[in-house]
Amino acid sequence: MPDSDFLAHILDLLSPWGAVTARKMFGGYGIYRRGTMFALIADDELYFKVDAENRPTFEAAGMRPFTYEGKSKPIAMSYWQAPPDVLDESSTLIELARGALDAALRSRQIKSAAPRAKSRQR
Repeated sequence: MPDSDFLAHILDLLSPWGAVTARKMFGGYGIYRRGTMFALIADDELYFKVDAENRPTFEAAGMRPFTYEGKSKPIAMSYWQAPPDVLDESSTLIELARGALDAALRSRQIKSAAPRAKSRQR
C-alpha cells in the first residue's frame, strides 16, 4: 500500500486548485476532481492521465507510462509519471493536473461517443 504521507503531500499541493479526493484502488489510489479520475498513485509514484495533447510534456521530461503485468506481457496505461521536480511545487503540479483532467474529460467524451457511432453504422 502506498505511503499515506505521500498521498497527503500530493493532496496538499493540489488543494489550492479546489476539491481533490483520493480513493483506494488496486493497491494504490485514484485521484479525482469533480468525480473524474485524472491521476493515480502506485508504489509512491504519481501518474497523470495523458492523451495526444499532453503526452509530449511527459515524454520531453523523460517520464514513462504506468505499466502492470498482464497475462502474457506488460500493459502500459494512459497514465504517465509526474516529473520528480514538480512534486514539491504546487503551481506546476496543478498545471499538470489541469492538463490531466482535460485529458480524462476528452477520453470520456470519446468513449461516450463510440457506442453512438457504432449504433449509427447498423
